[in-house]
Amino acid sequence: MAANNSDSIQEELGEGGVGVKHEAEEEAEGAPSSAAQATATTMLPRSSSRPQLDLSGAAIHGTLEDRNPTILLPNQSDDISHLALDIGGSLIKLVYFSRHAELSTEDKRKISTKRRLGMFNGGRRSYPILGGRLHFVKFETGKLNECLDFISSKQLLRGGVDSPSWRSGAQPDNIVIKATGGGAYKYADLFKERLGVSLEKEDEMDCLVSGANFLLKAIRHEAFTHMDGHKEYVQIDQNDLFPFLLVNVGSGVSIIKVDGHGKFQRVSGTNVGGGTYWGLGRLMTKCKSFDELLELSQRGDNSTIDMLVGDIYGGLDYSKIGLSASTIASSFGKTISENKELSDYRPEDISLSLLRMISYNIGQISYLNALRYGLKRIFFGGFFIRGHAYTMDTISFAVNFWSKGEAQAMFLRHEGFLGALGAFMSYEKHGLDDLRVHHLVERFPMGAPYVGGKIHGPPLGDLNAKARHLLLIRISWMEKFVQKGTQIIAPVPMGVPATTGMGGFERPTSKGDILRSDASAALNVGVLHLVPTLDVFPLLEDPKTYEPNTIDLDQDEFKYWFKVLSDHLPDLVDKAVASEGGTDDAERRGDAFVHAFSAHLARLMEEPAAYGKFGLANLLELREECLREFQFVDAYISIKQRENEASLAVLPDLLMELDTMNEEARLLALIEGVLAANIFDWGSRACVELYHKGTIIEIYRMSRKKMQRPWRIDDFDMFKKRMLTDRKDQPYKRALLFVDNSGADVVLGMLPLARELLRHGTEVVLVANSLPALNDVTANELPEIIAEASKHCGILRKAAEAGGLLVDAMAGIQDDLKDAPESVPLMVVENGCGSPCIDFRQVSSELAAAAKDADLLILEGMGRALHTNLNARFKCDALKLAMVKNQRLAEKLFNGNIYDCICKFEPIS
Repeated sequence: MAANNSDSIQEELGEGGVGVKHEAEEEAEGAPSSAAQATATTMLPRSSSRPQLDLSGAAIHGTLEDRNPTILLPNQSDDISHLALDIGGSLIKLVYFSRHAELSTEDKRKISTKRRLGMFNGGRRSYPILGGRLHFVKFETGKLNECLDFISSKQLLRGGVDSPSWRSGAQPDNIVIKATGGGAYKYADLFKERLGVSLEKEDEMDCLVSGANFLLKAIRHEAFTHMDGHKEYVQIDQNDLFPFLLVNVGSGVSIIKVDGHGKFQRVSGTNVGGGTYWGLGRLMTKCKSFDELLELSQRGDNSTIDMLVGDIYGGLDYSKIGLSASTIASSFGKTISENKELSDYRPEDISLSLLRMISYNIGQISYLNALRYGLKRIFFGGFFIRGHAYTMDTISFAVNFWSKGEAQAMFLRHEGFLGALGAFMSYEKHGLDDLRVHHLVERFPMGAPYVGGKIHGPPLGDLNAKARHLLLIRISWMEKFVQKGTQIIAPVPMGVPATTGMGGFERPTSKGDILRSDASAALNVGVLHLVPTLDVFPLLEDPKTYEPNTIDLDQDEFKYWFKVLSDHLPDLVDKAVASEGGTDDAERRGDAFVHAFSAHLARLMEEPAAYGKFGLANLLELREECLREFQFVDAYISIKQRENEASLAVLPDLLMELDTMNEEARLLALIEGVLAANIFDWGSRACVELYHKGTIIEIYRMSRKKMQRPWRIDDFDMFKKRMLTDRKDQPYKRALLFVDNSGADVVLGMLPLARELLRHGTEVVLVANSLPALNDVTANELPEIIAEASKHCGILRKAAEAGGLLVDAMAGIQDDLKDAPESVPLMVVENGCGSPCIDFRQVSSELAAAAKDADLLILEGMGRALHTNLNARFKCDALKLAMVKNQRLAEKLFNGNIYDCICKFEPIS
């Protein structure tokens, strides 16, 4: 019986610590061994086996953050397995790579702009926009067949369903998949039999360290602290990462000192770990799973079992040595003096007492090792942690207590995937030096790649029977997603609060009709996009301290925006469905989008930090990503086109009116015009209500009358002095104008301001979204708007021609250019975003190149100048213009009112 229990415990917890293949070592980890004492700094081995991944130029595409993101490998051309596994006693973790078929299209405008910005440098390879993604998936080891079905269905062993070998039907020989964990040995024959692949075993400790190093380097908010139920993300300086202590808590505990990439040493360990908790807990409570035992602890009261300081000192603290009455003096100490049997104690109390005893000791031993080596950073991971709030709290309390607050326990969002990720990285040829934080973007898809029978790829008739069957499986799953929309849950655990158990979560099955990988969601894991075309904005004053979000989303703030976004959903869905022709398919997708986005909101309401450090900008971008996932590419396209046409019709009269003014009056009118036109915003319910009160020009003129100075923030006089006095003889060299909405906002507001800067001899670069978001104008839409505007303005025409925006001759253009100054270029670049806000830590390489010669930034709109970047500082003059279209935001920022305006000018000294 005892042997059976031991086997069961090892099965349940084998993937922690050093893993199943080192059972004997784990059992003796408490005692120092000659091997451990003799361990020198271990260098990560480079695998010479094929296949190999080319990580040169790897990057993470940017948009959101949580547990496990996705990565792009733009230079990978070999057709390889793109899959790695960590097979433990309880869980199987997969990390796999998927291609992205969309390549960037280089039209004449983009080519001209890139040449002008010096972005063509001979042999440099042109990157795909999204070359690929890293996915993180988890299965129970007891359901290994589901894992094998998942790998087979996605053809991951052959590079995925989009790979050349799969499409051609060729069957590669000697397919090798990297794997770590005890199961890599135990199940090797089964993988060979079922999938025809060989598992190449990678050392577990090598993989753990490699995975941790990668995540701490690649993910901005990977590490977090957890004290008193509060999660706080920690920003780690990449230049000051090493050395640190990595504590992996599985069946036993391994304590690893990490000195650099590929340099680490196992310095200590203990045999009292997760296996101890699960083994004793199983014997004492009769629980049948690790998660059941954890759930019991949340309803427990350890004071009925543990002897506390207060029990010894009559309910008083032992203040002389700093011990409170509630401090545990002896775990299980109270049971000595009580005449009770095991059955007399509540299982909940036993579980909690066990959890505290083991967690406190792990925390203390870890801190003592950190003290021994002079380390302040301790990262904890492994099966025992698994995101359980109370476990993290107890470990954090122990480290804080014994260090007297000088050291911190930190945890990793992706901690469950360290081994699998490390195994994946062992394919590499060139290392990770090319990867930077700004290349990586985490997204949280609901898993809807195929909708309503629309299949993106080759026609069904061109595919073999196996391919058609696989695609139809995905379509049928999507239909089920739409039909059962009320049951949709976010990609996170929805079981008992504060646990990360598998319960309550829909599983991938081998039946085929709902084959998907929800198991990864139990660890709040997203998909990590690698995007080499993203850069840090070079004009940020201090990228290390830059924070885009003006207001943090705490619980109260999130409740407010939850209501705002929920109230806006019906109108948004109506627009989205109409943009797709109002078909039945579009309506089904619209319903599915509502349920999916509502599930995201519900999860964030439960835990605002569930997806990582999350601000309003991230929340708004999550909505846009969710729309795109359900194939709504541009929900406001028809509205944008209509408003652009109406605004362009009145632009000539506005320009004539402006030209009658003197320079000072015209500059004021231009700034007033930008603020007035910013009222045309379909993201604001208050502004949408104004659309029923007149035509665009009527609303614009009404708004102009309300824009009288003084404004809530009014630095116009400072800006006027800079423009008309300080720089009269030396105008700005290049201005970057970050535009906001389509229609009147860009046509009657920002274009006239751009025209004035061109008149002064300043190069102008209009910066717009790469992807649609609400009614924001995009970089692809701007050239057509400028071409139409140029028909009525010689200044715009000559500048647009100089900037490569007007490639072909246009009929009907006025030729009276005698008042136009010598031409300076007007250019358009995309910002790399698909959100109403902008994060300057991740912008397009095109924008980064344009910024190098810029000496003036103009940020316009509530998303880019208020929700984000209100407090951002830059290396050049910056003007922030916006109308506040939300009463709560006005009160919170300025103690002001809706429709207040800001004209915030920040000159460099």
